[in-house]
Amino acid sequence: MDISAFDTDNSVSCRLASIIPDICKTEDCCLGIDEAGRGPVLGPMVYGICFCPVSKKEELKDLKVADSKTLSEAERETLFQKLDEGKSFIGWALHILSPNTISTSMLQRTKCNLNTLSHDAAIGLVQFALDSGVQLTEVFVDTVGPAEKYEEKLSKLFPGINVTVRPKADSLFPIVSAASICAKVARDHAVKNWTFLEDLGEVDADYGSGYPNDPKTKAWLLKYLDPLFGYPQFVRFSWSTAQALIDSKGVTVHWDDDEDGEKAAQRQAKRSMLSYFSAPGGSNNQTQTHRFFTERRLKSINTL
Repeated sequence: MDISAFDTDNSVSCRLASIIPDICKTEDCCLGIDEAGRGPVLGPMVYGICFCPVSKKEELKDLKVADSKTLSEAERETLFQKLDEGKSFIGWALHILSPNTISTSMLQRTKCNLNTLSHDAAIGLVQFALDSGVQLTEVFVDTVGPAEKYEEKLSKLFPGINVTVRPKADSLFPIVSAASICAKVARDHAVKNWTFLEDLGEVDADYGSGYPNDPKTKAWLLKYLDPLFGYPQFVRFSWSTAQALIDSKGVTVHWDDDEDGEKAAQRQAKRSMLSYFSAPGGSNNQTQTHRFFTERRLKSINTL
């Protein structure tokens, strides 16, 4: 799988797609959606779709596709190759969400949680297929959150399409299994060939599965934590695992504007407003005029 478009700049998200088979533009089609890399603290999350004519479901089933998590890396590569070779009736598309996109979305002022990111990626891929001319009549999705609510949401967004949302859909519907394989192969390639934009020198690629409870992943996180700058963009710094290590091992940095307005107001309220207008006494008890007044050339009435 060629994901060079993402490798060129892995700090941003990227969409990749196969050629749309002509038959998918003229016959009723089914489409499956699944993701890879939702839980890891390292690397991107990849959403994938796979679609084919309803009349070709048995041919897809004959390829022996299965949930990507039950397959070895070599088996996934082989099955993806078969899917790609079936381009006369099978199409696929991917949305690769970079770790940087995930973290900044989850930590920005108007926060966007992982479920929302997942829903948006899936919806965007379905819309991409429709905009590309695929005649969708059936969509099968591995659930994110409550299946009934997600199914209702997608059905309202795409009226006229029969939407089925199920837990473990990747093991129930071959078209979702195919999407799972596409997503997982893309993530495997992205993680294995990751280009570190930061100046880290030669990076140890033995970071395990990327999941927070993996000892190799934990060791890698400790090794590449910069006490001042934190982690390279390969790490989802919004994950609690990364945040806990930064808090415990990183340098404490104080920003002058960290104090919120309410605290500043409380501190300022401790001063009497009358003190700004008090008559000047001796040099030892004269109150320093606040800059609000000096900037506006305002003076105490006693000095006029």
